[in-house]
Amino acid sequence: MINRLTFFIGARYGISRRHSRLVSFISTLSTVGLVIGVALLIVVLSIMNGFDRELRERILGIMPQATLYHSAGSIADTGPLIDLAMRQPHVLGASPFVQVQGLVSWQRRAEPVNLFGIEPALELQYSALKNYLPARVFDELSNNPQALVLGKGIADKLQVAVGQTISLVIPASGRDGQTAPRIRALDVIAILDSGTGIDQYLALMGLSAASSLTPFPGEATGIRLQLDDLFAAPEVMRLMVNELPSGYYGSNWTRTQGNLYEAIHMSKRLVELLLFLIIAIAAFNLVSTLIMVVVDKQGDIAILRTLGASTSDIVGIFMVQGGLIGLIGTSAGIVLGVGLSLVVTDLAQGIERITGIQFLHSDVYPISYLPSDLQWGDVIYIGGTALAISVIASLYPAWRASRVQPAEALRYE
Repeated sequence: MINRLTFFIGARYGISRRHSRLVSFISTLSTVGLVIGVALLIVVLSIMNGFDRELRERILGIMPQATLYHSAGSIADTGPLIDLAMRQPHVLGASPFVQVQGLVSWQRRAEPVNLFGIEPALELQYSALKNYLPARVFDELSNNPQALVLGKGIADKLQVAVGQTISLVIPASGRDGQTAPRIRALDVIAILDSGTGIDQYLALMGLSAASSLTPFPGEATGIRLQLDDLFAAPEVMRLMVNELPSGYYGSNWTRTQGNLYEAIHMSKRLVELLLFLIIAIAAFNLVSTLIMVVVDKQGDIAILRTLGASTSDIVGIFMVQGGLIGLIGTSAGIVLGVGLSLVVTDLAQGIERITGIQFLHSDVYPISYLPSDLQWGDVIYIGGTALAISVIASLYPAWRASRVQPAEALRYE
């Protein structure tokens, strides 16, 4: 169907501007529509991939990926449990933690806080916290029971800065006979700015200092695990709980952050579907373009038929023309989409600086900036699909061209 002659003539038809103005306009419109559709799809998928990456690397790099608890509310001896956890597949690290709900207040302002007591030496080994806090902060958390790391969102709401002393209020639980809330003055030694929603509620203390605020001083709330495969978390916890006596139970990130992960992927699929419809509309314009070219070139088609061109040759010519338009539009769209994906984060931040308007707020969205993660597999998939749609869209016009009767077409020439 496609040989050197059909390719040459189809390419000439594809790049020629010797059409009517209407045909040229619709041809340009279909090409531009294809460029925009491909470029937008690449950019949007890169942004959705960026949200997925930030969830995995930032949020789940700081917060526990899997946790082990006891029904009594605390764990006195964490050493054997950590040893058991480190023998499990996919486990990179394990450490005890203390979790306390409370309020932080400063100058008549108060905000709820989710306080985590951590073992600084272990966090330095595998947690993503070391990417956002200097090493001296971990040393101070180990040595200073009054030291507190505050999330940037809380610090901004309280208007508190590093070096100031704030009050931490822990409600009475009643389990230890305590009827009055615990109040402790703490020194803010650092502000955690991860650029995620964690900054809106998280505070950090040393493990022993945080444990002294609970009804079980000297004990841990649970064991947190860091994994090399996030999706292995449910299986890892199942294996651990099966090896332990009754009373132990586990949780993992699919319960705490799973809805966010599913929302990101559902949005990605919906946006992908909508933008593929844009490409399909551009392909429909391509059908219109090629049909008008067939009408415009009936005389040329008839002459080719009288010179011995077969039906398959005529089909091949218009398939080449449609494929060429699709190739040009898809290639330009890929170049534009890849370029925008590489600069979209910096571009959005520049616009925010110029206008003073922040597009994403971490108290509403999971992160406070527009991420981008360009994956070449997506680019190849999008480009191949757009090109395939363009070729398929050329089939009907090519068939119409092959049905042109030379006698009818040349009657009035």
